[in-house]
Amino acid sequence: MLKRIEIRDFAIIDQLGLDLGPGLTTLTGETGAGKSILLDALGLCLGDRTDRSMVPAEAGKSEVHGLFDVADTPRARAWLTEEALDEDDECLIRRVVQSNGRSQAWINGRPVTRHQLEQLGALLMGIHGQHAHQALMRPDTQRRTLDGFAAHPQRLEAVAELARRWRRVSAEIESLSGGSADHHDRIELLRYQLDELDDAAPSAEEMAELEREQRRLAGAGEIITACQQSLEALYDGETSAQSLIATAERELSAHGDVDARIDEVQQLLTTGQVQIDEACQALRQFADQLEMDPERLEAVETRLSRLHDLARKHQIEPEGLAEHAEALRAELDRLTSADERLVTLNAEKEKLFSDYREAAQTLSESRQAAAAALSERVDSLLGELGMAGAALIIAVDPDDQATPSEHGIDRVRFDVRTNPDQRPAPLQKVASGGELSRIGLALEVATADTAELPSLIFDEADTGIGGAVAEVVGRQLRALSAHHQVICITHLPQVAAQGMHQLQVDKRQNESGRTVTDVRPLVGDQRVHEIARMLGGLEITENTLNHAREMLDQAD
Repeated sequence: MLKRIEIRDFAIIDQLGLDLGPGLTTLTGETGAGKSILLDALGLCLGDRTDRSMVPAEAGKSEVHGLFDVADTPRARAWLTEEALDEDDECLIRRVVQSNGRSQAWINGRPVTRHQLEQLGALLMGIHGQHAHQALMRPDTQRRTLDGFAAHPQRLEAVAELARRWRRVSAEIESLSGGSADHHDRIELLRYQLDELDDAAPSAEEMAELEREQRRLAGAGEIITACQQSLEALYDGETSAQSLIATAERELSAHGDVDARIDEVQQLLTTGQVQIDEACQALRQFADQLEMDPERLEAVETRLSRLHDLARKHQIEPEGLAEHAEALRAELDRLTSADERLVTLNAEKEKLFSDYREAAQTLSESRQAAAAALSERVDSLLGELGMAGAALIIAVDPDDQATPSEHGIDRVRFDVRTNPDQRPAPLQKVASGGELSRIGLALEVATADTAELPSLIFDEADTGIGGAVAEVVGRQLRALSAHHQVICITHLPQVAAQGMHQLQVDKRQNESGRTVTDVRPLVGDQRVHEIARMLGGLEITENTLNHAREMLDQAD
Protein backbone atom coordinates (compact mmCIF):
# COMPACT_ATOMS: atom_id res chain seq x y z
CA MET A 1 0.00 0.00 0.00
CA LEU A 2 1.21 3.49 -0.86
CA LYS A 3 1.60 5.42 2.40
CA ARG A 4 3.18 8.65 1.20
CA ILE A 5 4.37 10.33 -1.96
CA GLU A 6 6.65 13.36 -2.11
CA ILE A 7 7.26 15.29 -5.34
CA ARG A 8 9.69 18.14 -5.92
CA ASP A 9 10.14 20.16 -9.13
CA PHE A 10 8.15 17.89 -11.42
CA ALA A 11 6.27 19.57 -14.31
CA ILE A 12 4.04 22.20 -12.64
CA ILE A 13 4.45 20.73 -9.14
CA ASP A 14 6.91 22.72 -7.01
CA GLN A 15 6.78 20.71 -3.83
CA LEU A 16 4.14 18.28 -2.66
CA GLY A 17 3.78 15.73 0.11
CA LEU A 18 0.73 13.50 0.41
CA ASP A 19 -0.15 10.88 3.01
CA LEU A 20 -2.50 8.18 1.73
CA GLY A 21 -4.46 5.56 3.59
CA PRO A 22 -6.40 2.38 2.85
CA GLY A 23 -9.77 2.33 1.15
CA LEU A 24 -10.92 4.52 -1.73
CA THR A 25 -9.26 7.92 -2.28
CA THR A 26 -10.66 10.20 -4.99
CA LEU A 27 -8.73 13.02 -6.69
CA THR A 28 -10.85 15.87 -8.04
CA GLY A 29 -10.25 19.32 -9.49
CA GLU A 30 -10.74 21.45 -12.55
CA THR A 31 -9.67 20.12 -15.94
CA GLY A 32 -5.99 20.89 -16.51
CA ALA A 33 -5.27 21.38 -12.81
CA GLY A 34 -2.63 18.65 -12.90
CA LYS A 35 -4.37 15.53 -11.61
CA SER A 36 -2.74 13.28 -14.19
CA ILE A 37 0.67 14.76 -13.40
CA LEU A 38 0.43 13.00 -10.05
CA LEU A 39 0.13 9.71 -11.92
CA ASP A 40 3.07 10.62 -14.15
CA ALA A 41 5.17 11.24 -11.04
CA LEU A 42 4.02 7.99 -9.47
CA GLY A 43 4.73 6.12 -12.69
CA LEU A 44 8.25 7.56 -12.65
CA CYS A 45 8.65 6.25 -9.11
CA LEU A 46 7.52 2.80 -10.28
CA GLY A 47 9.99 2.52 -13.16
CA ASP A 48 8.55 4.45 -16.12
CA ARG A 49 11.03 5.88 -18.61
CA THR A 50 12.17 9.41 -17.93
CA ASP A 51 11.03 12.49 -19.83
CA ARG A 52 13.34 15.44 -19.28
CA SER A 53 10.61 17.82 -20.45
CA MET A 54 8.99 17.19 -17.06
CA VAL A 55 11.96 18.90 -15.33
CA PRO A 56 11.12 22.61 -15.00
CA ALA A 57 13.51 24.96 -16.80
CA GLU A 58 14.43 26.73 -13.54
CA ALA A 59 15.14 23.42 -11.72
CA GLY A 60 18.21 21.26 -12.10
CA LYS A 61 16.37 18.04 -11.37
CA SER A 62 13.03 16.44 -10.49
CA GLU A 63 12.68 14.16 -7.49
CA VAL A 64 9.94 11.72 -6.45
CA HIS A 65 9.76 9.63 -3.27
CA GLY A 66 7.23 6.85 -2.67
CA LEU A 67 6.86 5.11 0.69
CA PHE A 68 5.08 1.75 0.56
CA ASP A 69 3.90 -0.64 3.27
CA VAL A 70 4.76 -4.17 2.07
CA ALA A 71 3.72 -6.07 5.20
CA ASP A 72 0.81 -7.70 3.34
CA THR A 73 2.49 -7.95 -0.06
CA PRO A 74 4.32 -11.31 -0.08
CA ARG A 75 5.49 -11.19 -3.71
CA ALA A 76 7.02 -7.73 -3.26
CA ARG A 77 8.64 -8.78 0.03
CA ALA A 78 10.07 -11.90 -1.61
CA TRP A 79 11.49 -9.82 -4.49
CA LEU A 80 13.08 -7.33 -2.08
CA THR A 81 14.62 -10.17 -0.05
CA GLU A 82 15.97 -11.87 -3.17
CA GLU A 83 17.56 -8.61 -4.34
CA ALA A 84 18.93 -7.89 -0.81
CA LEU A 85 16.89 -4.67 -0.67
CA ASP A 86 14.45 -5.55 2.13
CA GLU A 87 14.01 -3.22 5.10
CA ASP A 88 11.36 -4.45 7.60
CA ASP A 89 7.78 -3.83 6.43
CA GLU A 90 8.42 -0.58 4.57
CA CYS A 91 9.86 0.16 1.16
CA LEU A 92 11.13 3.61 0.23
CA ILE A 93 11.61 4.32 -3.47
CA ARG A 94 13.45 7.43 -4.66
CA ARG A 95 13.82 8.54 -8.28
CA VAL A 96 15.77 11.57 -9.47
CA VAL A 97 15.72 12.90 -13.06
CA GLN A 98 18.39 15.38 -14.11
CA SER A 99 17.67 18.18 -16.58
CA ASN A 100 19.76 16.31 -19.19
CA GLY A 101 17.41 13.33 -19.00
CA ARG A 102 19.63 11.04 -16.93
CA SER A 103 18.04 9.41 -13.92
CA GLN A 104 19.01 7.63 -10.73
CA ALA A 105 16.94 5.34 -8.53
CA TRP A 106 17.19 3.97 -5.00
CA ILE A 107 15.23 1.36 -3.08
CA ASN A 108 15.58 1.58 0.67
CA GLY A 109 18.65 3.76 0.23
CA ARG A 110 20.48 1.39 -2.13
CA PRO A 111 21.03 2.30 -5.82
CA VAL A 112 19.12 0.20 -8.36
CA THR A 113 18.55 0.07 -12.10
CA ARG A 114 15.38 1.24 -13.82
CA HIS A 115 14.65 -2.39 -14.70
CA GLN A 116 14.71 -3.34 -11.01
CA LEU A 117 12.42 -0.41 -10.24
CA GLU A 118 10.04 -1.56 -12.97
CA GLN A 119 10.03 -5.12 -11.60
CA LEU A 120 9.17 -3.95 -8.09
CA GLY A 121 6.62 -1.43 -9.36
CA ALA A 122 4.71 -4.21 -11.12
CA LEU A 123 4.34 -5.93 -7.74
CA LEU A 124 3.22 -2.84 -5.82
CA MET A 125 0.65 -1.04 -7.91
CA GLY A 126 -1.55 -1.36 -10.97
CA ILE A 127 -2.44 1.74 -12.98
CA HIS A 128 -5.47 1.71 -15.27
CA GLY A 129 -5.81 4.54 -17.75
CA GLN A 130 -3.98 6.34 -20.55
CA HIS A 131 -0.50 5.80 -19.13
CA ALA A 132 2.49 3.70 -20.07
CA HIS A 133 2.45 1.89 -16.72
CA GLN A 134 -0.44 -0.45 -17.50
CA ALA A 135 0.17 -3.95 -16.21
CA LEU A 136 -3.08 -5.15 -17.76
CA MET A 137 -1.47 -4.99 -21.20
CA ARG A 138 1.23 -7.51 -20.30
CA PRO A 139 0.66 -11.16 -21.28
CA ASP A 140 2.21 -12.38 -18.02
CA THR A 141 -0.18 -10.16 -16.03
CA GLN A 142 -3.13 -11.51 -18.00
CA ARG A 143 -2.01 -15.08 -17.33
CA ARG A 144 -1.50 -14.41 -13.60
CA THR A 145 -4.90 -12.69 -13.39
CA LEU A 146 -6.58 -15.75 -14.87
CA ASP A 147 -4.60 -18.15 -12.67
CA GLY A 148 -5.45 -16.12 -9.59
CA PHE A 149 -9.15 -16.24 -10.44
CA ALA A 150 -8.95 -19.98 -11.15
CA ALA A 151 -7.39 -20.55 -7.70
CA HIS A 152 -5.37 -23.62 -8.75
CA PRO A 153 -1.95 -23.12 -7.08
CA GLN A 154 -1.40 -26.89 -6.71
CA ARG A 155 -1.77 -27.40 -10.46
CA LEU A 156 0.58 -24.49 -11.16
CA GLU A 157 3.23 -25.82 -8.77
CA ALA A 158 2.96 -29.36 -10.19
CA VAL A 159 3.57 -28.06 -13.72
CA ALA A 160 6.40 -25.78 -12.57
CA GLU A 161 8.19 -28.54 -10.65
CA LEU A 162 7.97 -31.00 -13.55
CA ALA A 163 9.29 -28.33 -15.93
CA ARG A 164 12.23 -27.61 -13.61
CA ARG A 165 13.08 -31.32 -13.30
CA TRP A 166 12.80 -31.79 -17.08
CA ARG A 167 15.24 -28.89 -17.64
CA ARG A 168 17.73 -30.28 -15.10
CA VAL A 169 17.72 -33.71 -16.75
CA SER A 170 17.99 -32.12 -20.22
CA ALA A 171 20.98 -30.06 -19.07
CA GLU A 172 22.74 -33.17 -17.73
CA ILE A 173 22.09 -35.03 -20.99
CA GLU A 174 23.51 -32.06 -22.89
CA SER A 175 26.58 -32.06 -20.69
CA LEU A 176 27.19 -35.80 -20.95
CA SER A 177 26.70 -35.94 -24.68
CA GLY A 178 28.82 -32.84 -25.22
CA GLY A 179 25.97 -31.16 -26.97
CA SER A 180 27.46 -32.02 -30.38
CA ALA A 181 29.33 -34.62 -32.40
CA ASP A 182 32.64 -33.88 -30.62
CA HIS A 183 31.80 -36.16 -27.68
CA HIS A 184 34.05 -38.94 -29.02
CA ASP A 185 36.78 -36.45 -29.96
CA ARG A 186 36.82 -35.14 -26.39
CA ILE A 187 37.30 -38.66 -25.02
CA GLU A 188 40.20 -39.30 -27.40
CA LEU A 189 41.84 -36.00 -26.48
CA LEU A 190 41.53 -36.77 -22.76
CA ARG A 191 43.11 -40.18 -23.24
CA TYR A 192 46.03 -38.68 -25.18
CA GLN A 193 46.59 -35.98 -22.57
CA LEU A 194 46.45 -38.48 -19.70
CA ASP A 195 48.91 -40.84 -21.44
CA GLU A 196 51.30 -37.92 -21.79
CA LEU A 197 50.87 -36.82 -18.16
CA ASP A 198 51.06 -40.35 -16.77
CA ASP A 199 54.25 -40.97 -18.75
CA ALA A 200 55.76 -37.86 -17.19
CA ALA A 201 54.38 -38.85 -13.76
CA PRO A 202 54.72 -35.37 -12.25
CA SER A 203 54.26 -34.51 -8.59
CA ALA A 204 54.43 -31.26 -6.66
CA GLU A 205 57.10 -32.73 -4.29
CA GLU A 206 59.31 -33.77 -7.21
CA MET A 207 59.19 -30.30 -8.73
CA ALA A 208 60.45 -28.70 -5.52
CA GLU A 209 63.24 -31.27 -5.11
CA LEU A 210 64.32 -31.01 -8.75
CA GLU A 211 64.57 -27.23 -8.55
CA ARG A 212 66.70 -27.42 -5.40
CA GLU A 213 68.98 -30.06 -6.93
CA GLN A 214 69.33 -28.04 -10.14
CA ARG A 215 70.41 -24.97 -8.23
CA ARG A 216 72.93 -27.03 -6.24
CA LEU A 217 74.43 -28.81 -9.25
CA ALA A 218 74.52 -25.69 -11.40
CA GLY A 219 76.39 -23.80 -8.70
CA ALA A 220 78.66 -26.62 -7.50
CA GLY A 221 81.89 -24.98 -8.75
CA GLU A 222 81.11 -21.63 -7.15
CA ILE A 223 80.09 -23.33 -3.91
CA ILE A 224 83.38 -25.33 -3.70
CA THR A 225 85.40 -22.17 -4.32
CA ALA A 226 83.43 -20.33 -1.66
CA CYS A 227 84.04 -23.18 0.83
CA GLN A 228 87.80 -23.14 0.14
CA GLN A 229 88.05 -19.38 0.53
CA SER A 230 86.07 -19.52 3.73
CA LEU A 231 88.32 -22.26 5.20
CA GLU A 232 91.40 -20.22 4.24
CA ALA A 233 90.02 -17.16 6.01
CA LEU A 234 88.81 -19.02 9.08
CA TYR A 235 91.48 -21.69 9.70
CA ASP A 236 94.05 -22.57 7.03
CA GLY A 237 95.56 -19.17 6.24
CA GLU A 238 98.53 -17.60 8.04
CA THR A 239 96.31 -14.75 9.21
CA SER A 240 93.16 -16.83 9.68
CA ALA A 241 90.50 -15.88 12.18
CA GLN A 242 91.42 -18.85 14.33
CA SER A 243 95.12 -17.86 14.59
CA LEU A 244 94.29 -14.22 15.30
CA ILE A 245 91.92 -15.16 18.10
CA ALA A 246 94.54 -17.57 19.56
CA THR A 247 97.11 -14.74 19.56
CA ALA A 248 94.73 -12.37 21.28
CA GLU A 249 93.91 -14.99 23.88
CA ARG A 250 97.61 -15.56 24.72
CA GLU A 251 98.28 -11.84 25.07
CA LEU A 252 95.37 -11.41 27.47
CA SER A 253 96.00 -14.57 29.53
CA ALA A 254 98.98 -12.97 31.28
CA HIS A 255 96.75 -10.22 32.66
CA GLY A 256 93.71 -12.19 33.69
CA ASP A 257 94.50 -11.95 37.39
CA VAL A 258 94.68 -8.14 37.27
CA ASP A 259 91.04 -7.55 36.36
CA ALA A 260 88.14 -10.00 36.28
CA ARG A 261 86.75 -8.33 33.19
CA ILE A 262 89.83 -9.39 31.18
CA ASP A 263 89.21 -12.95 32.27
CA GLU A 264 85.62 -12.73 30.96
CA VAL A 265 86.87 -11.56 27.55
CA GLN A 266 89.41 -14.39 27.48
CA GLN A 267 86.64 -16.94 28.07
CA LEU A 268 84.58 -15.49 25.24
CA LEU A 269 87.55 -15.75 22.90
CA THR A 270 88.04 -19.37 23.92
CA THR A 271 84.37 -20.08 23.14
CA GLY A 272 84.79 -18.35 19.73
CA GLN A 273 87.74 -20.60 18.89
CA VAL A 274 85.68 -23.68 19.66
CA GLN A 275 82.80 -22.50 17.44
CA ILE A 276 85.15 -21.63 14.57
CA ASP A 277 86.71 -25.09 14.83
CA GLU A 278 83.29 -26.74 14.65
CA ALA A 279 82.17 -24.55 11.72
CA CYS A 280 85.31 -25.30 9.75
CA GLN A 281 84.96 -29.02 10.37
CA ALA A 282 81.36 -29.00 9.10
CA LEU A 283 82.32 -26.85 6.08
CA ARG A 284 85.23 -29.15 5.21
CA GLN A 285 82.95 -32.22 5.32
CA PHE A 286 80.38 -30.48 3.05
CA ALA A 287 83.09 -29.44 0.55
CA ASP A 288 84.57 -32.94 0.47
CA GLN A 289 81.17 -34.45 -0.36
CA LEU A 290 80.31 -31.84 -3.00
CA GLU A 291 81.43 -32.71 -6.50
CA MET A 292 80.84 -31.56 -10.07
CA ASP A 293 78.33 -33.85 -11.92
CA PRO A 294 77.54 -32.44 -15.40
CA GLU A 295 75.61 -35.56 -16.44
CA ARG A 296 73.27 -35.40 -13.46
CA LEU A 297 72.81 -31.67 -14.01
CA GLU A 298 71.81 -32.29 -17.61
CA ALA A 299 69.34 -35.00 -16.57
CA VAL A 300 67.73 -32.73 -13.96
CA GLU A 301 67.42 -29.81 -16.36
CA THR A 302 65.95 -32.07 -19.07
CA ARG A 303 63.34 -33.34 -16.61
CA LEU A 304 62.49 -29.81 -15.48
CA SER A 305 62.20 -28.60 -19.07
CA ARG A 306 59.77 -31.41 -19.90
CA LEU A 307 57.57 -30.63 -16.90
CA HIS A 308 57.53 -26.90 -17.69
CA ASP A 309 56.62 -27.64 -21.32
CA LEU A 310 53.72 -29.80 -20.16
CA ALA A 311 52.55 -27.07 -17.78
CA ARG A 312 52.60 -24.45 -20.56
CA LYS A 313 50.70 -26.81 -22.84
CA HIS A 314 47.92 -27.22 -20.26
CA GLN A 315 48.13 -23.56 -19.18
CA ILE A 316 48.79 -24.30 -15.52
CA GLU A 317 51.65 -24.02 -13.05
CA PRO A 318 54.11 -26.98 -13.02
CA GLU A 319 53.20 -27.73 -9.40
CA GLY A 320 49.59 -28.35 -10.48
CA LEU A 321 50.30 -31.02 -13.11
CA ALA A 322 49.45 -33.95 -10.85
CA GLU A 323 46.18 -32.35 -9.71
CA HIS A 324 45.31 -31.48 -13.31
CA ALA A 325 45.89 -35.09 -14.36
CA GLU A 326 43.41 -36.28 -11.73
CA ALA A 327 40.81 -33.76 -12.92
CA LEU A 328 41.20 -34.98 -16.52
CA ARG A 329 40.95 -38.58 -15.32
CA ALA A 330 37.68 -37.80 -13.50
CA GLU A 331 36.25 -36.15 -16.62
CA LEU A 332 37.30 -39.12 -18.75
CA ASP A 333 35.66 -41.55 -16.31
CA ARG A 334 32.46 -39.51 -16.40
CA LEU A 335 32.39 -39.33 -20.19
CA THR A 336 33.27 -42.98 -20.78
CA SER A 337 30.53 -44.05 -18.37
CA ALA A 338 28.11 -41.52 -19.92
CA ASP A 339 26.52 -44.00 -22.30
CA GLU A 340 24.97 -45.98 -19.46
CA ARG A 341 23.95 -42.79 -17.66
CA LEU A 342 22.49 -41.37 -20.87
CA VAL A 343 20.20 -44.37 -21.28
CA THR A 344 18.85 -43.80 -17.77
CA LEU A 345 18.54 -40.03 -18.24
CA ASN A 346 16.77 -40.27 -21.59
CA ALA A 347 14.22 -42.63 -20.08
CA GLU A 348 13.74 -40.24 -17.15
CA LYS A 349 13.40 -37.28 -19.52
CA GLU A 350 10.75 -39.06 -21.56
CA LYS A 351 8.80 -39.94 -18.41
CA LEU A 352 9.05 -36.38 -17.08
CA PHE A 353 7.84 -35.00 -20.40
CA SER A 354 4.85 -37.32 -20.36
CA ASP A 355 4.02 -36.34 -16.77
CA TYR A 356 4.47 -32.68 -17.65
CA ARG A 357 2.13 -32.92 -20.64
CA GLU A 358 -0.51 -34.54 -18.47
CA ALA A 359 -0.17 -31.93 -15.69
CA ALA A 360 -0.08 -29.05 -18.22
CA GLN A 361 -3.22 -30.37 -19.92
CA THR A 362 -5.01 -30.49 -16.57
CA LEU A 363 -3.88 -26.91 -15.90
CA SER A 364 -5.04 -25.85 -19.37
CA GLU A 365 -8.51 -27.32 -18.78
CA SER A 366 -8.74 -25.48 -15.47
CA ARG A 367 -7.73 -22.24 -17.17
CA GLN A 368 -10.29 -22.66 -19.92
CA ALA A 369 -13.08 -23.22 -17.39
CA ALA A 370 -11.94 -20.20 -15.37
CA ALA A 371 -11.67 -18.08 -18.54
CA ALA A 372 -15.31 -18.73 -19.38
CA ALA A 373 -16.45 -17.89 -15.84
CA LEU A 374 -14.28 -14.76 -15.59
CA SER A 375 -15.40 -13.51 -19.02
CA GLU A 376 -19.04 -13.93 -18.03
CA ARG A 377 -18.54 -12.04 -14.76
CA VAL A 378 -16.60 -9.21 -16.43
CA ASP A 379 -19.16 -8.89 -19.23
CA SER A 380 -21.91 -8.46 -16.65
CA LEU A 381 -19.93 -5.78 -14.85
CA LEU A 382 -19.15 -3.98 -18.12
CA GLY A 383 -22.86 -3.71 -18.77
CA GLU A 384 -23.33 -2.10 -15.36
CA LEU A 385 -20.42 0.25 -16.12
CA GLY A 386 -22.03 1.69 -19.24
CA MET A 387 -20.43 -0.62 -21.80
CA ALA A 388 -23.43 -2.67 -22.82
CA GLY A 389 -22.57 -5.03 -25.64
CA ALA A 390 -18.89 -5.04 -24.73
CA ALA A 391 -17.29 -8.38 -24.02
CA LEU A 392 -13.97 -9.66 -22.73
CA ILE A 393 -12.83 -12.78 -24.53
CA ILE A 394 -10.10 -14.69 -22.72
CA ALA A 395 -8.27 -16.94 -25.15
CA VAL A 396 -6.42 -19.94 -23.75
CA ASP A 397 -4.43 -21.46 -26.61
CA PRO A 398 -2.48 -24.61 -25.69
CA ASP A 399 0.65 -25.43 -27.69
CA ASP A 400 1.19 -29.18 -27.57
CA GLN A 401 4.67 -28.82 -29.09
CA ALA A 402 5.90 -26.18 -26.67
CA THR A 403 9.07 -26.78 -24.68
CA PRO A 404 8.18 -27.46 -21.03
CA SER A 405 7.76 -24.16 -19.20
CA GLU A 406 6.99 -23.40 -15.58
CA HIS A 407 3.85 -21.61 -16.76
CA GLY A 408 2.45 -24.52 -18.76
CA ILE A 409 1.66 -24.90 -22.45
CA ASP A 410 -0.93 -22.11 -22.76
CA ARG A 411 -0.77 -18.71 -24.38
CA VAL A 412 -3.28 -16.59 -22.47
CA ARG A 413 -4.57 -13.49 -24.25
CA PHE A 414 -7.23 -10.98 -23.28
CA ASP A 415 -9.22 -9.81 -26.32
CA VAL A 416 -12.04 -7.30 -26.17
CA ARG A 417 -15.06 -6.37 -28.23
CA THR A 418 -16.46 -2.96 -27.28
CA ASN A 419 -19.49 -3.23 -29.58
CA PRO A 420 -21.53 -6.28 -30.63
CA ASP A 421 -20.74 -5.79 -34.33
CA GLN A 422 -16.97 -5.67 -33.83
CA ARG A 423 -14.50 -8.49 -34.10
CA PRO A 424 -12.51 -9.22 -30.94
CA ALA A 425 -8.99 -7.79 -30.91
CA PRO A 426 -6.17 -7.49 -28.36
CA LEU A 427 -6.99 -5.21 -25.47
CA GLN A 428 -4.53 -2.44 -26.29
CA LYS A 429 -5.64 -2.20 -29.92
CA VAL A 430 -9.35 -1.69 -29.30
CA ALA A 431 -10.06 0.08 -26.03
CA SER A 432 -9.84 3.83 -25.55
CA GLY A 433 -8.43 5.24 -22.35
CA GLY A 434 -11.80 5.41 -20.60
CA GLU A 435 -12.88 2.01 -21.91
CA LEU A 436 -9.60 0.44 -20.90
CA SER A 437 -9.92 1.90 -17.42
CA ARG A 438 -13.45 0.53 -17.02
CA ILE A 439 -12.39 -2.88 -18.35
CA GLY A 440 -9.60 -2.82 -15.81
CA LEU A 441 -12.09 -1.88 -13.10
CA ALA A 442 -14.40 -4.72 -14.09
CA LEU A 443 -11.49 -7.19 -14.00
CA GLU A 444 -10.30 -5.93 -10.63
CA VAL A 445 -13.79 -6.20 -9.15
CA ALA A 446 -14.29 -9.66 -10.64
CA THR A 447 -10.98 -10.91 -9.23
CA ALA A 448 -10.92 -8.83 -6.04
CA ASP A 449 -10.62 -11.86 -3.78
CA THR A 450 -7.62 -13.26 -5.65
CA ALA A 451 -5.79 -10.26 -7.15
CA GLU A 452 -2.16 -9.82 -6.12
CA LEU A 453 -1.61 -6.06 -6.30
CA PRO A 454 -2.20 -4.16 -3.05
CA SER A 455 -2.82 -0.77 -4.70
CA LEU A 456 -4.79 0.23 -7.79
CA ILE A 457 -5.11 3.57 -9.56
CA PHE A 458 -7.89 4.42 -12.02
CA ASP A 459 -7.64 7.36 -14.37
CA GLU A 460 -10.58 8.29 -16.59
CA ALA A 461 -12.68 5.34 -15.44
CA ASP A 462 -15.68 7.70 -15.75
CA THR A 463 -14.95 9.06 -19.24
CA GLY A 464 -18.10 9.20 -21.34
CA ILE A 465 -20.52 8.15 -18.62
CA GLY A 466 -22.79 9.90 -16.16
CA GLY A 467 -25.94 9.54 -14.09
CA ALA A 468 -26.74 6.07 -12.77
CA VAL A 469 -23.77 4.44 -14.50
CA ALA A 470 -21.40 6.89 -12.79
CA GLU A 471 -22.90 5.93 -9.44
CA VAL A 472 -22.35 2.26 -10.27
CA VAL A 473 -18.73 2.98 -11.12
CA GLY A 474 -18.31 4.73 -7.80
CA ARG A 475 -19.91 1.91 -5.86
CA GLN A 476 -17.79 -0.69 -7.63
CA LEU A 477 -14.65 1.26 -6.81
CA ARG A 478 -15.71 1.49 -3.17
CA ALA A 479 -16.46 -2.23 -3.08
CA LEU A 480 -13.05 -2.91 -4.61
CA SER A 481 -11.39 -0.84 -1.90
CA ALA A 482 -12.42 -3.45 0.66
CA HIS A 483 -9.66 -5.61 -0.81
CA HIS A 484 -7.19 -3.02 -2.14
CA GLN A 485 -6.06 0.52 -1.70
CA VAL A 486 -7.83 2.33 -4.57
CA ILE A 487 -6.99 5.79 -5.90
CA CYS A 488 -9.29 7.24 -8.55
CA ILE A 489 -9.00 10.43 -10.59
CA THR A 490 -12.53 11.52 -11.43
CA HIS A 491 -14.61 14.36 -12.83
CA LEU A 492 -17.91 12.93 -11.62
CA PRO A 493 -19.47 13.79 -8.25
CA GLN A 494 -21.16 10.38 -8.10
CA VAL A 495 -17.71 8.75 -8.09
CA ALA A 496 -16.03 11.34 -5.87
CA ALA A 497 -18.73 11.00 -3.21
CA GLN A 498 -17.99 7.29 -2.83
CA GLY A 499 -14.44 7.98 -1.67
CA MET A 500 -13.45 7.46 1.97
CA HIS A 501 -10.85 10.19 1.40
CA GLN A 502 -10.87 13.04 -1.11
CA LEU A 503 -8.00 15.13 -2.44
CA GLN A 504 -8.48 18.36 -4.39
CA VAL A 505 -6.02 19.41 -7.07
CA ASP A 506 -5.74 23.18 -7.71
CA LYS A 507 -3.68 25.21 -10.16
CA ARG A 508 -2.44 28.68 -9.21
CA GLN A 509 0.21 31.31 -9.97
CA ASN A 510 3.09 31.51 -7.50
CA GLU A 511 4.99 34.67 -6.48
CA SER A 512 7.19 34.56 -9.57
CA GLY A 513 4.19 34.19 -11.88
CA ARG A 514 4.79 30.51 -12.61
CA THR A 515 1.81 28.14 -12.80
CA VAL A 516 2.00 25.49 -10.08
CA THR A 517 -0.23 22.70 -8.78
CA ASP A 518 -1.27 22.13 -5.16
CA VAL A 519 -3.05 19.14 -3.65
CA ARG A 520 -4.90 19.27 -0.35
CA PRO A 521 -7.07 16.78 1.54
CA LEU A 522 -10.72 17.78 1.97
CA VAL A 523 -12.69 17.29 5.16
CA GLY A 524 -16.17 18.25 6.33
CA ASP A 525 -17.68 21.23 4.54
CA GLN A 526 -14.65 21.47 2.24
CA ARG A 527 -15.65 18.20 0.71
CA VAL A 528 -19.32 19.22 0.49
CA HIS A 529 -18.36 22.36 -1.44
CA GLU A 530 -16.11 20.41 -3.84
CA ILE A 531 -18.87 17.88 -4.59
CA ALA A 532 -21.28 20.80 -5.06
CA ARG A 533 -18.83 22.46 -7.47
CA MET A 534 -18.70 19.25 -9.49
CA LEU A 535 -22.51 19.13 -9.50
CA GLY A 536 -23.34 22.75 -10.18
CA GLY A 537 -20.41 24.39 -11.87
CA LEU A 538 -19.65 28.03 -11.11
CA GLU A 539 -22.89 28.88 -9.32
CA ILE A 540 -23.33 26.84 -6.15
CA THR A 541 -26.80 27.11 -4.60
CA GLU A 542 -28.10 25.84 -1.29
CA ASN A 543 -29.90 23.09 -3.20
CA THR A 544 -26.62 22.04 -4.76
CA LEU A 545 -24.96 21.93 -1.34
CA ASN A 546 -27.83 19.87 0.05
CA HIS A 547 -27.56 17.49 -2.90
CA ALA A 548 -23.82 17.14 -2.23
CA ARG A 549 -24.46 16.40 1.45
CA GLU A 550 -27.07 13.81 0.50
CA MET A 551 -24.67 12.06 -1.88
CA LEU A 552 -21.97 11.90 0.79
CA ASP A 553 -24.41 10.64 3.41
CA GLN A 554 -25.71 7.93 1.07
CA ALA A 555 -22.17 6.83 0.23
CA ASP A 556 -21.28 6.56 3.92
